[in-house]
Amino acid sequence: MRENEQRSSLFRKKPIASGGDNNSALKRALGPLDLTTLGVGAIIGTGIFVLTGVAAATYAGPGLVLSFLLAGIICAFAALCYSEFASSIPASGSAYTYSYTAFGEVIAWILGWDLILEYGFASAAVASGWSGYFQTLLSGFGLELPHALTSAFSPEKGTYFDITAAVITIIITFLLTRGVKEAARANGIMVAIKIIVVLIFIGVGVFYVEPTNWQPFLPFGISGVTAGAATVFFAYIGFDAVSTAAEEVKRPQRDLPIGIIASLAICTVLYIVVSLILTGIVPYNMLNVSDPVAFAFEFVQLKGLSWIVSLGAITGITTVLLVMMYGQTRLLYSMSRDGLLSPVFSKVSGKSQTPAVGTWVAGIIVALFSGFISLGHLAELTNIGTLFAFAVVSLGIIVLRKNNPDLKRGFRVPLVPLIPILSALGCVYLMTRLAALTWITFFAWLIIGLIIYFAYGRHYSHLNPARRISSAFRAKDK
Repeated sequence: MRENEQRSSLFRKKPIASGGDNNSALKRALGPLDLTTLGVGAIIGTGIFVLTGVAAATYAGPGLVLSFLLAGIICAFAALCYSEFASSIPASGSAYTYSYTAFGEVIAWILGWDLILEYGFASAAVASGWSGYFQTLLSGFGLELPHALTSAFSPEKGTYFDITAAVITIIITFLLTRGVKEAARANGIMVAIKIIVVLIFIGVGVFYVEPTNWQPFLPFGISGVTAGAATVFFAYIGFDAVSTAAEEVKRPQRDLPIGIIASLAICTVLYIVVSLILTGIVPYNMLNVSDPVAFAFEFVQLKGLSWIVSLGAITGITTVLLVMMYGQTRLLYSMSRDGLLSPVFSKVSGKSQTPAVGTWVAGIIVALFSGFISLGHLAELTNIGTLFAFAVVSLGIIVLRKNNPDLKRGFRVPLVPLIPILSALGCVYLMTRLAALTWITFFAWLIIGLIIYFAYGRHYSHLNPARRISSAFRAKDK
């Protein structure tokens, strides 16, 4: 009786045993190297090639290195919490699945809806950024697209659709439907290219550093550093996407923590070094440009290397788009498999063993958004959604340790509850540094999600006892 009451409530929990570890329809093909490149592919891109300049010029100045360090520390705490969850509950869905087992269905829905915002709109924004770099590269060869097809819908500017943003989204969608191993292989190649480009920037740029450009080091004070950390947090979004691959990993209990922690550590070191060299080459107040890394080489008259950096940026942003869309489709797969979304998103193709139909639906929607709408201003909205998810996952570790002390864990967060609490507090603090309009939009998005949950998800949830009884009668009739 009490079990039925619990299951019919808003906080009915998904049994940990049903996490999909052994019964997944997805193909297990990924190892620790695949996961690490997946994480690096998601993290290094828009942040290092675009946000470094904006954050330095607007918020932190040369103190940007401290902004990256602060954001990296908070992410490291969150990554430890993600690693324990991933090794304990190796199922697709990331924070959504973790909160389903720790807090219950309504919190899981809120987290899932929040992550749909993060992955979906971030993908569209990244596609728009890719389009800008690609068109710049084309112009270097004397090629120009029709003006009406160069940017999002804006009649006053004479633009109506960003064709290249939509095309790259469709190409990535097609790649994802070919199979996870094929997508991971392509991602690995592109990650290698952009890591080489970043190392070229570091190796060459260090000889052009002028220490006087680091004075004053904190032109906007400590508040500028913290505001910069909240802004560049977008640059770290992606390591959590590694955990969405749980059901396609050969040895998830061991390999997932390796992929999550290794990718974050690699990217944090590269971010700190690049930001230090960047602000040493160019005065921080000149860095408010869309391509700061390439601009730095132009600033010191190395235009040939500037072109190489632009090519690396395109490659880097492509991998971010690939992993963001991958995370989106696996999140939709998990929510659909639980009955909270339409079953179309969990239908797996027999040949590729991927949720092909759901991938195409998500890809087409993202392509339309990236083509018609300018989403650059949604970086902060993506940040608040991610910080919210990180905070809930961190607190979930404390709950899981208390309610399931004997659960088999491939990785354990040290110093519990201290580290989860520090992680949650750090995320909430960075959230407070975001604009009021961002908070208003975020709450509006959550309200829309709750309406959908009460209208559809709660009724069709597989944990709804009325639905389970109905399914049992249909099976008996057959």
